[in-house]
Formats: sequence, C-alpha cells, structure tokens
Amino acid sequence: MSDEVSTALRERRGVVALESSIIAQGLPAPVNFKVAQECEAGVREGGSIPATIAVLEGRVLVGLNAGELEQLADPDRHVAKLSSRDLGVAIAAGVDGATTVSGTVTVAKNVGIDVMATGGLGGVHRDANVTYDESADLITLTRNSVLVVASGVKSILDIGATLERLDTLGVAVVGYQTRQFPGFYLRDSGFELDWSVESADEAAAAFARHREFSITSFIVANPVAVADQLDRHLHDEALESALTKNHREGVRGKAVSPALLAEFAGHTGGLSVQVNRDLVVANAVLGGAIAASLARSLA
Repeated sequence: MSDEVSTALRERRGVVALESSIIAQGLPAPVNFKVAQECEAGVREGGSIPATIAVLEGRVLVGLNAGELEQLADPDRHVAKLSSRDLGVAIAAGVDGATTVSGTVTVAKNVGIDVMATGGLGGVHRDANVTYDESADLITLTRNSVLVVASGVKSILDIGATLERLDTLGVAVVGYQTRQFPGFYLRDSGFELDWSVESADEAAAAFARHREFSITSFIVANPVAVADQLDRHLHDEALESALTKNHREGVRGKAVSPALLAEFAGHTGGLSVQVNRDLVVANAVLGGAIAASLARSLA
C-alpha cells in the first residue's frame, strides 16, 4: 500500500479504489496512461485520495506511482487480466496483472476502502442462456460491501438480464440524478430504475444505511454527460458490427469485452474511446466526492 493511501485510511479520509484493467486492456496506448492519470486527478478533484489497484511481479499494489502506471499501460508487457478468482494464482506466479471490477472490489474491501470508481460494470453477456457467459463482477458484488460508481454496464452486454441478476443477487442500484439506467456510451439504456440520488451526500447516506442491512455492494449509476454521449445511430451500427465479428471469430470469456471495445473504437473512428475517457473520469470525480462525504459522516 502506498504511504499516501495508508495515511488516508488511518486518518479516515476518503479513498477511492480504481481498477487497472481499463489501463491494460480497456483503452489503447498511449490514451490509456493519460486516462489513468486523469482518473487519479479526478478523484482528487472530488476531495479524496486515489488508489489504483494492480499486481506487479506478484505483489498486490494499492496506490500506484507514475512509473507503475506506465508499466501497466505498456502493451508490450502483455499484462494479465485479473478477476477475483485470479488474484491468488497471479501472486503465486509472480506475474503482472491488471484488476477488473471484480478483482479491484475484492482487494478494496480487504484493505478497508469503501468506494470504487470504474467505467462500466461487467454483466450477463448476450446469448448467456447458451454460453453461460456472465461476468465475475456480479457474484463479487454480492460478497463485498463497496459502493461502486459506474456508467451502467457496457452496451455490448444483455443489459436487461444484467439488471435482473443484480436484483436477484440483492445488489442495490441507484441512478445519479436520473431514474434511467445508463447504457455506457449512451445516457439511457431504455431500462428504468426504482431509485435515484441527487447528490454525493445522498449517495453516501444511502450506502451507509444499505450496509447496515446487507453485505452486498451498492451501485451508483452515473450517466455520461449529454454532450459527451455517442450518437445513438452510430452506436447501434458499431454494436452490430462488433457482435457480428466476435460471433464469427468465436471470441469467448475474458477476451470478449476487449475485442468488442476495440471493434467499437475502429467503427466509430475513435469516438467511443473519447466517450469512455469522458465517462470514466467523471465517475472518478463523483467517486471522490462520495468517498469524502462518507468519510465526513463517519468522523
């Protein structure tokens, strides 16, 4: 754990966990390194301390320096993608690994970090009734009481099925200043939410009450700004192209999301990368504000 993160936790200040898979697998170089820095700056803007989480040479790091972020962003290092199930094996093998939402939430909970910010959650994949392809994020969210700020789930997934699974698993989902569940690149996925909060303070208060009764995570669904969202027609074209390509090439498991995101980037001429960048930084800022509010309420 970095000295800064350790001190912040000891002093009960706000800390926000950040995933590292977006750096190693989610965004192309050199944008990935810049976004990593922007996310950390966003958390600080929100009033908290950033704690990017990763595994380097078999050591779990909570709070990375600039050099360590650069290592993860280097595509030539072929950094492993680590969900919660992979952490022990990666540590024992002494490899480099970038944590997904699942891996990040697991580490965060174990070191006492209550808030995490990411771009989009994993969920139920399309045709999961045949492939049984469902992200480890969902089960992990049932085991760790962490507030997660995300712009919904990636639109490449089956959003309706994902929301049904979150409901069944008892994971709370509230919209941030909206009753519409975000569609990652789009503000509105077409699915309505039962609950919403209007401020970081409301989100922190609701989470504090939630964990008095439940051990599950608490999702704050923060839609991308109106001006930053992808054109819906272009989005639908890119989605159809990405799904067709993955089906044709038989992409499965952990490779699905990176392959689909890469196809999105190519089809949209890089516009989807910019949207991803905008929303993940905005989520970092909101996460910072919520973590700071939560810390004040517990002081």
